[in-house]
Amino acid sequence: MYNNILVPVDGSKLAESVLPHVEALANGCEVRNVTFLQAVEPFYMPTSGEGGYAFTEQDVQKFDSQNIQDARDYMKKLTAKLSYKPAVKTVVLRGHSAEVIADYAAKNNVDLIIISTHGRSGVSRWVWGSVADRVLRSSCVPVFMIRAPGCVAGI
Repeated sequence: MYNNILVPVDGSKLAESVLPHVEALANGCEVRNVTFLQAVEPFYMPTSGEGGYAFTEQDVQKFDSQNIQDARDYMKKLTAKLSYKPAVKTVVLRGHSAEVIADYAAKNNVDLIIISTHGRSGVSRWVWGSVADRVLRSSCVPVFMIRAPGCVAGI
């Protein structure tokens, strides 16, 4: 049923909490491909108090390049410790996380997105936002949301 699973990660332990679930599905459901995707948010260039820029365009490009390289290094380390039967691929893309994830899923025949969530609700979700929630609402692909270890049930 699931041939191509997309697993968004961000370098956190929370994001990695999906790994046992991904392994169980990948090995038990005859999945063909598992793609780990990390979206690197564009560097936000703050301005100084006088209306000028605090960083040059070259600085911004350097920060973006370093963030992309850090994401690639993380993905190599992450996938090196996996033992999945299906093919494993990594993708690092620049952009806003929820948009990048939903767009990639739509354009690459993804059958299932497996993503972790803090499980925030109410005001804290409104204040902090939720990439997982935005992916759920913007994607036409089924989304399997894994709650953070130690989450407390409630509405």
